[in-house]
Amino acid sequence: MNIIEKLEQAEIEKLTAEKSIPDFKPGDTVKVMVKVVEGERERLQPFEGLCIARKGGGINASFTLRKISFGEGVERVFPLYSPNLASIEVVRRGRVRRAKLYYLRGRTGKAARIREKQDFRTRGKKKATTAETAGEES
Repeated sequence: MNIIEKLEQAEIEKLTAEKSIPDFKPGDTVKVMVKVVEGERERLQPFEGLCIARKGGGINASFTLRKISFGEGVERVFPLYSPNLASIEVVRRGRVRRAKLYYLRGRTGKAARIREKQDFRTRGKKKATTAETAGEES
């Protein structure tokens, strides 16, 4: 690891100590709270959309979110380690086979849907816990 990589790694650790950045991939629906400064006031503005791309590595990593707002497609590119991002939350996991989902720009309505990823491990645990609780009640 050279000096620049060490400096970047130290900066990333310093930025992630303040807030946690979840592991998300293209296809996931992500909600980002963005700090917006209006005059002297600062407020948080939510932006929830489909992650269509992740780009870069290290301190310069970024991701693109796409949402449909009032019938118009809106895309925003966020730097992953930006101080203007108050929080990042994964709302839904999607199942896709591509790293870049730019083809969704040309699709609307049901054609632009992404299948939801089913986590079989947690589904099995939920069934087991409900069966255990039913046995405990009787």
